[in-house]
Amino acid sequence: MEHKNKVVASINAPSSYAGGESRCVDVFRRPDGTFGFEEYRRDVEDARGWFPVGFFGERVFGSAEAALDEARQKVSWLGAAAQRPDASES
Repeated sequence: MEHKNKVVASINAPSSYAGGESRCVDVFRRPDGTFGFEEYRRDVEDARGWFPVGFFGERVFGSAEAALDEARQKVSWLGAAAQRPDASES
């Protein structure tokens, strides 16, 4: 059985956003078929990678679109311009 989440959409903050290249939101599908999202940030000088900063990952949604809609409400820079996840993943 699969034990890892699969990212179905990864949206980077626009470069016009302060710190834009250091923020992203991932929408993911869990092995049980539910969806979630998380906001991450990274520090350019820190080679360890991305760190969760929104702590939204435990929220459960029935579709990738529902997770992205909630992410748009919770993550200020995301807004309505974010791409929709692939409909086949919903």
